[in-house]
Amino acid sequence: MTSNDAVRERSREEQATGSTAFFEVENLGIRFGGVRAVDGVSFALRPGEVFTIIGPNGAGKTTIFNLIGLIYPASSGRIWFDGRDLTGLAPHRIAELGIARTFQNIELFEHATVLQNLLIGRHRHRRSALWQELLFTPGVRRAELAQREAVEKVIDFLDLAHYRDSLVGGLPYGVRKVIELARALATEPRLLLLDEPSSGLNPEETDDMAFWIEDIKNDLGVTVLMVEHDMSLVARVSDRVLALNEGRPIAQGTPAEVQSHPAVIEAYLGSED
Repeated sequence: MTSNDAVRERSREEQATGSTAFFEVENLGIRFGGVRAVDGVSFALRPGEVFTIIGPNGAGKTTIFNLIGLIYPASSGRIWFDGRDLTGLAPHRIAELGIARTFQNIELFEHATVLQNLLIGRHRHRRSALWQELLFTPGVRRAELAQREAVEKVIDFLDLAHYRDSLVGGLPYGVRKVIELARALATEPRLLLLDEPSSGLNPEETDDMAFWIEDIKNDLGVTVLMVEHDMSLVARVSDRVLALNEGRPIAQGTPAEVQSHPAVIEAYLGSED
């Protein structure tokens, strides 16, 4: 049995035991010219878990996130969220469905305050018409207060009150990583995609990030799909892990199972031959 067959077999076993997947990737693939960057990737997430994708540089991890976010159109395969096929949807519909994402390279409005950046994350919840916005009707005023209240809850949750009115561009890198996480949470996602959340962080900041991820899962009930290099963070917060190499799945299981898998060791360290 090949590694890819093993991944599919494990998925069938989970279905047979009654595990419920509310997000599923089936045989996902994409080509860039003659290069197959992602090839036959399949996995399923259960509600309320942290599922992490690992692999060496160039393994296709962030490409999978871009496929899920519909930034890239898949060459093959399907993506299902809560029983809905996402194939062919416009990228902006992803947030509307309850999927939010952070980026490996921080994507914030640096000349806006922390509060203003988080309010942008509330955009998908706005329901008023343009004429109501222009007249600033009582309904719009009530909605604005509700949006502000939702953002303040996120600010308190991530201990960002000290930075609420600060311009993002003048804040330390580690704080900006938390702000980007906060903006994603402001959308009230059901599924949160974290692309290298510990990238550029020092050990203390990485420990804080692990704390936030655990609270997002346990206190907010948000399902997390994460791409990460830091294996200590992966081992601490992940329920299950999928390892990729050259765009293909090579192992799936608990963090301990995947880290000790021969194919994973070879992908990271090379063979002895």
